[in-house]
Amino acid sequence: MQLVIEKSALLKSLSHVTSIVERRNTIPILSNVLLVAANDHLCLTATDLEREVIEKVPAKISDNGGITVQAHVLHDIVRKLPDGADVQISSEGDGRVMVIAGKGRYDLQALPAEDFPELSTDDLSHKFQLKSNQLKQLIEKTRFAISTEETRYYLNGIYLHQAQTEGEDMLRAVATDGHRLALVEVPLPDGLPGGDEGLPGVIIPRKTVGEVHRMMGESEGDVTIEMSDAKIRFSIDDLVMTSKLIDGTFPDYSRVIPTANDKELAIERDSFAKAVDRVATLSSDRGRAVKLNLSPNNLVLTVTNPDSGSATEELVVDYSEEPLEIGFNARYLLDITGQLESEKAKFLLADPGSPTMVRDSSEISALYVLMPMRV
Repeated sequence: MQLVIEKSALLKSLSHVTSIVERRNTIPILSNVLLVAANDHLCLTATDLEREVIEKVPAKISDNGGITVQAHVLHDIVRKLPDGADVQISSEGDGRVMVIAGKGRYDLQALPAEDFPELSTDDLSHKFQLKSNQLKQLIEKTRFAISTEETRYYLNGIYLHQAQTEGEDMLRAVATDGHRLALVEVPLPDGLPGGDEGLPGVIIPRKTVGEVHRMMGESEGDVTIEMSDAKIRFSIDDLVMTSKLIDGTFPDYSRVIPTANDKELAIERDSFAKAVDRVATLSSDRGRAVKLNLSPNNLVLTVTNPDSGSATEELVVDYSEEPLEIGFNARYLLDITGQLESEKAKFLLADPGSPTMVRDSSEISALYVLMPMRV
């Protein structure tokens, strides 16, 4: 194999594929990136056996072939080369890879291309395209609520499925950790049948969600999504990521979405978030509880910590129901208000022990549910 490629193009692709490569690996070849030169392109592949990332980048190929080399070592070398440098990569199939740029020569250990594992794909029976801004919206507004508790592994991802809202078929993303729930939906993409014959529900792992979001970067094009019951594939420009799905059953989240919360609080989002952040300075690291004391047109935020003192903030709000005292985790409140886009946040409450629903005053495609705390 022999090729020449411009540094910035190679570095960009290496950055994409090496992100899933662990620096310490018990299986040596999983620390490597597969380089295959053919048809005026260099194809780079990395895998951790759960995910596989492939990207093609144009290169001047003088000798076709393939080899694997330590991913992070190659990335670090290329990153430190002068901008604009041409990088020559060659291998004689003798277990070595030579990287030459200017007067620098790097002789690296390699492993055979044929030993590199391939993430087998089932018949990816469903295929559709989604605008990149829609996929970003589904990910960005839900991933904060993904559980990190490994015992309930089926909550360690985003549940992507087809659902109906007011008779319209939608593509919906849901994440929950048992304390809070985030739900966002976009119109069902063209090419997917509606009703019972539609898209099966799949749970996309947390790491995959993060990688896909990072891969999209500033991309404005469409994302092609293919899936089966076991795997999902995202194609973004020349970048393709295939991932195993979580093999589990996502709980019936509709049971925790309140439908009878009759107390409505409308509040200026920015002022509320800043006030919560200020009083939370005195909350304990473990509980982080903040008490909301509501009365007509008035909200008092209170934090009491026996070890450090107490804090109170008062805000003018739009609330006309009977007085209510309810507690929440301050971090969760800030996470949810951070997802809202309009100036006003709308809280729908019932009583101190029931879930509260939070919505953007002008955004109907997203809703959040927050469990209260005892304070």
